[in-house]
Amino acid sequence: MPLNYLKTAFLLAVLTGIFVALGGFVGGEQGLGIAFLIALVMNGFAYWKSDTLILRMFKAVEVDAQSGGQFYELVADLAHRAELPMPRVYVMPSPQPNAFATGRNPKHAAVCASTGLLDLLTPQEVAGVIAHELAHVKSRDTLTMMIAATIGGAISMVANWLQISAIFGNRNSNKSRLATFAAMLLAPFAATLVQMAISRSREYQADRMGAMICGNPAWLASALAKIHDAVRRIPNPTASNVPATAHLFIMNPLTGRGWDSLFATHPSTENRIAELQKLAAEMGVAFDPATAGQGRVAINLPTADVSGSLPRGIAG
Repeated sequence: MPLNYLKTAFLLAVLTGIFVALGGFVGGEQGLGIAFLIALVMNGFAYWKSDTLILRMFKAVEVDAQSGGQFYELVADLAHRAELPMPRVYVMPSPQPNAFATGRNPKHAAVCASTGLLDLLTPQEVAGVIAHELAHVKSRDTLTMMIAATIGGAISMVANWLQISAIFGNRNSNKSRLATFAAMLLAPFAATLVQMAISRSREYQADRMGAMICGNPAWLASALAKIHDAVRRIPNPTASNVPATAHLFIMNPLTGRGWDSLFATHPSTENRIAELQKLAAEMGVAFDPATAGQGRVAINLPTADVSGSLPRGIAG
């Protein structure tokens, strides 16, 4: 959907504009350059190492053709359909059904599904979810979000400088103090809104592309409905401790809200399903969630691989 790409580009431009405007307010090109350089280094490190750190954070276990069983075969088939290199495949021990993709580019990508997702969803629904994650890989959404994070980090750093300046500086004018206070609060606030808007835009695009990869929008729609209901009941303690990772997942692991929010990392589930229904009409396929089938995806992952933390029934 070209419109979503244009929207993302526009939002990145807005984010850059906020940074430039804040820089113009602060003045001092040298200090501004240092702030941006520090933010760039920090986010660059996160970009290159984020996959390793995140997979380790969620205690994800890598599987291969033997241990991954049907799940690994499903990922391989979908990667072939998407014309992508075979990603590394992981399973994370969590009863909450969810999944995410990570990696700096398609050649260094990984997809990860929770044990809860593999237990809850049918093979067709899992295919819809994994196709969505592969769509993120194909669209290089990790890079997009890292650019947004870099600019957003620089904005936050400059805002912190303004806070220190307001406390220890010698601006005597009430007008100057008011302007500093406004910039200090509004710039990070606006940057956060734009970052969340970029994230929501990429989710819509990944839903659309993922449905095309798996061939049936109803499979993903059925999966989203089940995940939405389960996320509201089943917590993810690791994600709760690190809320900055919420945008990675196919559905925000921290909330089950049913409406779009300016601060939401994901669109509402109802809106996502409605868009998938429209796509089904465009593709000329019946939108019938019943086609998502029955059963679950079997894998042969030994329980001992994650110190006994896998739910029962996942080892096959």
